[in-house]
Amino acid sequence: MIGEHLSIQKIFDLQKWERLQDSLASVTKLAILTVDYKGNAVTRHSGCQSFCQAVRQDEDLLPYCQKCDSRGGLEAVRSNKPYIYLCHYQIIDIAVPVIIDDKYIGAVMAGQVRLSDPSGSADLEQILTSKNKKLYSEKWEKLKDHYANLPVMSYQEIVTISNMLSLLCSYIVEEALNKNLIAEMFDKASGTGSTPHLSDILPGYTMRNLEHVRKETTRILADAYLNSEDEESERCTNPVLKPAFDYLLSHKNESVSLKKMAELCHISPSYFSRLFAKETGESYSFYTARLKIKWAKQLLENTDMPITQISSELGFNEPGYFIKTFKKYEEITPAVYRKYYKT
Repeated sequence: MIGEHLSIQKIFDLQKWERLQDSLASVTKLAILTVDYKGNAVTRHSGCQSFCQAVRQDEDLLPYCQKCDSRGGLEAVRSNKPYIYLCHYQIIDIAVPVIIDDKYIGAVMAGQVRLSDPSGSADLEQILTSKNKKLYSEKWEKLKDHYANLPVMSYQEIVTISNMLSLLCSYIVEEALNKNLIAEMFDKASGTGSTPHLSDILPGYTMRNLEHVRKETTRILADAYLNSEDEESERCTNPVLKPAFDYLLSHKNESVSLKKMAELCHISPSYFSRLFAKETGESYSFYTARLKIKWAKQLLENTDMPITQISSELGFNEPGYFIKTFKKYEEITPAVYRKYYKT
């Protein structure tokens, strides 16, 4: 399964996620931290409250925080949903699990708030308590002012925010898996034909260039689709012109001049033009434009590729020129053609 080789670092673009995490912490007033499956932090602590900073900087109290984090994550995994609980200082924390193919790869930890109605915590589990009352009593004098400054929320507000974080994590995971699945399927498919491997096209592939991967994969799959079409009618019988036709059919994303085609065939442009017209019954410019519109129609009919991308992949200098050329041959625009074809 694809989830077997994914870590939370691959699912979350951590540089972008940290910025979003900071914004979420600012808006929700919750402190937020992302950890891997071992409980190790993979992001900085966004919006960490002064109370928790003081507690975590205390070598006597830090182990209790770490145990709460670990236990909270495990409980979230067990229930496969956000787990809301009380830490060892009876403040609210939330663990939102990140799970792929039943495999726990990390969690988004949030919280560091007090309940506006303490009675609302009656059904919440205090995940860890200490029997060392003396220790807590000694530390309290230095912590009580920080405790008073903790944000206060209703239980319903906390539930709403935890559900929002869970939905956001699910969306990120789904998008990442979809893109990884496309890449994985392409690699498998490319091993059976002449289409190059994704790793050859995108060395050093990471989740950070997913948009680039999507565009490149779409381009190559589109080219593979067009190559699968019956193009025998476009093949020539004249051996002199064969290099030009082979190049044209294998470089659909280029706009190749007549002069370059003549050079490929080792003949003069004028002689190439005469031979080409005799072979096809059309001028070179008319033939290539008609062929590109034929390919464009195939992509419009069988893919959801944007018109601007189709224009680029077929070697048109700009989308406006592509639309103008398409309308010249089909009497309607590419958008209208796609709309009526798929109706």
